[in-house]
Amino acid sequence: MRSLFAKIVGWFVLTVVIVLTATILISSVSYNPYSSTRLTPLSMLLSVEMTEARHAWETGGAPALTAELDRFKRVAHVSDAFLSDGAGTDLLTGEQHTSLIQEAHGWSRFPFSGGHGTAFARFSNDGKYCFFLMAAPRSLMLGNFHPAHLFVLLLAVLLCYALAYHLTAPLRRLQKALDHFGRGDLGARAHENRGDELGDLARAFDRMADRIQTLVAAERRLLLDISHELRSPLARLSVAVELARSGGNALPLDRIQKEADRLNALISQMLEVTRAEGDSGNRRQERVDLAQLVGALVDACSIEARARGCSLNFTAPLGAAVEGDPELLRRAIENVVRNAIRYAPANSKIEIGVDHVGARTRVRVRDYGPGVPENALPHLFEPFYRVEPDRNRGAGGVGLGLSIARRAVELHQGVLRASNANPGLLVEIDLPGIRTEAELQPASGLSAAPALK
Repeated sequence: MRSLFAKIVGWFVLTVVIVLTATILISSVSYNPYSSTRLTPLSMLLSVEMTEARHAWETGGAPALTAELDRFKRVAHVSDAFLSDGAGTDLLTGEQHTSLIQEAHGWSRFPFSGGHGTAFARFSNDGKYCFFLMAAPRSLMLGNFHPAHLFVLLLAVLLCYALAYHLTAPLRRLQKALDHFGRGDLGARAHENRGDELGDLARAFDRMADRIQTLVAAERRLLLDISHELRSPLARLSVAVELARSGGNALPLDRIQKEADRLNALISQMLEVTRAEGDSGNRRQERVDLAQLVGALVDACSIEARARGCSLNFTAPLGAAVEGDPELLRRAIENVVRNAIRYAPANSKIEIGVDHVGARTRVRVRDYGPGVPENALPHLFEPFYRVEPDRNRGAGGVGLGLSIARRAVELHQGVLRASNANPGLLVEIDLPGIRTEAELQPASGLSAAPALK
């Protein structure tokens, strides 16, 4: 019996049978018609009838006793009943029941076999009389069995079947979804709404399947985008090589160097994507002072900003700390800042700030450039996505920077989002913050980092 369904049904049915059998047995062995301290319904019936039969015999003789026994047999639905003296002589027929008297004395807690069926006996307190009740022949074990017991057993089996089906149905649906998923149907889901552990298991599978489907789709899209990105510079390299072979000027060599640098940058960013998608166990986990990290990053990017004619304004409170990999966080924020510098107009400013929002720490980067179309905002952090429809590279890179930033933020249980600030684009990074009591104390002159211009 390898099926979980069959095991559950079998064990429950076996349990019900054992309990029912034990109940019948206990009710049988607990009967003691001779006990004066523990009166059961049958014991009380025998005592009462013993008193009535004795009174009928002593007051009315054989006719009165015969009438009383006939009445008792009709009311109690028993096969036979008689009254004997202490030696076992039937007071009506004179028949000797010595063996029954001996058996009655030998069985103190069980009904005994009286030859004609199951017998119950009750002695008078003075020992002069013994009343015998003869039931229809039946086994000792089933002496208290009633047809209703069979109905209860059938009902219990049906309930066990329903319970087993209820417990195993989600497992069968999950197995079916796993089979389809394993054969390549990445859209297969268990779709379980139960609130117990089996429902949690099915929902965990659905979440895992969603993640795997997303990763596989992203990998396929990445391969297509990589093939597109590599094809263009390789084609230009081929043209430049042909020009270099046919002529002697240095222009084709400059083009070769430019396209080679572009391929090198593309490969470097692809490696960053791979590292961001890598094993989380290999990442560093330490306390990172986000204000200090962003401040150092602003210093590093200020030269590039001044070269494009814009300035960086940076503010940050004390205690802006998070838990994570400092290198991944630095690259994520750097990609956002450099993207803002790339699109910021000349003589404009870029606002960079670190704030506390509840229990989280938020990094804000806003430029005053043209922003992006609203329909492009949901795709802004996808690999190789650029707003320019002609995929022009003059205004931007290959489209991996913001994708790397998003993945790095997500690995730190954070959220990266973008919105149009009219004018410009506002990018926000929310990360789980760490703030100590000491850091929450105000300190003069240290409330914010100075603005860099």
